[in-house]
Amino acid sequence: MPSDNVAAWDQYAAVYEERARPPTDVVQYGADIGTEAELRLLGDLTRKRVLDLGCGAAQNSIAFAKQGAIAIGVDSSAEMLAIARRLCDREEVRVELRQGDMADLAFLRADSIDLAFSSCAFGFVEDLSRVFRQVHRVLRTGAPLVFSMPHPAYHMIDGDDPEQPPRVRRSYFDRSPIEHARHGVTFTIHHHTIGDLHTALTRASYSVDTILEPQPSTSGPRSEMWQEAFRYVPRTLVVRARKLGN
Repeated sequence: MPSDNVAAWDQYAAVYEERARPPTDVVQYGADIGTEAELRLLGDLTRKRVLDLGCGAAQNSIAFAKQGAIAIGVDSSAEMLAIARRLCDREEVRVELRQGDMADLAFLRADSIDLAFSSCAFGFVEDLSRVFRQVHRVLRTGAPLVFSMPHPAYHMIDGDDPEQPPRVRRSYFDRSPIEHARHGVTFTIHHHTIGDLHTALTRASYSVDTILEPQPSTSGPRSEMWQEAFRYVPRTLVVRARKLGN
């Protein structure tokens, strides 16, 4: 993850800890969409070694541990990992937490991970091919990489004004970085088309078996990130790809 995003997450951590109440009993793929309870992409995790990439406050890592997994969380932000440690202590679960880049997995043996997972973190990464290659090394053959990230079609839409219908603001093919502000903190988002993702996964020797574009949940409170544009254009892309042989 670029250093500017690492600094942004360190700065944002205090806001996150004050405002967020992340659930830790079920795996989340993103705001305002179904959880693993609905999507059912991960299977039985009992005694499985699960790698959570860009784990943030480790709420998903904690959910993995509660399901009997051996959970390993990696994140570049020291401040977010500090929140993660406090959350693990509060929930009384063990999660191995590592600070580092999502592609820096030298601490893991080859073919030692049963599931690699990432929720909403890959959008902050410019060179996803490098991440896919490094994850491929540590996954067991046939094991899945499951991730969610901003849907590339949503980057086209300007839905900030609730009084106006969504408008197309940029080309789907524009791969220039996007600056996104949250509570006064600016992050850099990288645009990857679905074709880009499929090509990168295929070249890294994965087989893609699932691509989901979840509609917003029809019940429950909306997150603070909710926009009416979510009803018209998918906001989140969810992918499952399996490691082919070396």
